[in-house]
Amino acid sequence: MDNILAPKSYKFALRCVSLYKFLSEEKREYILSKQMLRSGTAIGALAREAEHAQSKKDFLNKMNIALKEANETEYWLMLLKDSLFISGKEFSSIHKDCDELIRLLVSIVKTTKLKLNQG
Repeated sequence: MDNILAPKSYKFALRCVSLYKFLSEEKREYILSKQMLRSGTAIGALAREAEHAQSKKDFLNKMNIALKEANETEYWLMLLKDSLFISGKEFSSIHKDCDELIRLLVSIVKTTKLKLNQG
């Protein structure tokens, strides 16, 4: 696994936890924030699982699921912004990290697919 993914996804998970706490305690928003928390923390968990994948195909599967979770997290963040639970500034900050994870995961998935097709 690309060693950049683990610390970035962990840091992002911590940001999701903080945002969830803020939204549930300060804004009394529980549904959207819980969805964001679930998908946002799943990214790093899947990356961690992939470190001990049973095969390249298993690794690819876990990275694909992590990518889906990152994409879903982006959706919940956009919804939180557009429903005015978070400000544009708050959104921009966390969205930048989410987008970076998506790009990283896309790269890992593409590279892994290429290696599988060559081997």
